[in-house]
Amino acid sequence: MKVFRLLLMLAVLLVGLVIGALNSQPILIDFAFSSIATTSGVAIIVSLLAGVLVGGALVLAAMVLPLYSKLRQANKQAATARSGDRVAVVEPRPIDGI
Repeated sequence: MKVFRLLLMLAVLLVGLVIGALNSQPILIDFAFSSIATTSGVAIIVSLLAGVLVGGALVLAAMVLPLYSKLRQANKQAATARSGDRVAVVEPRPIDGI
């Protein structure tokens, strides 16, 4: 699994280098109070990274955290059950899956 992660990381790095090399035109990004002079390749990579981070944060807030909360509540209810049946308690895993 570690080899797969390393290969994936190298592939993403290679794609980033290709994008940066093919898009070397200088551009000026103008904000309301300041401006940034950069190349179009850097702007593309930064905007893709920002999109991935915002999308991941939205998935985390909308899906993962509510399900994690429901899992904790279900475990508490299962642990306090008074019946004689054996109830399997599912241990919550960390968010990163390790």
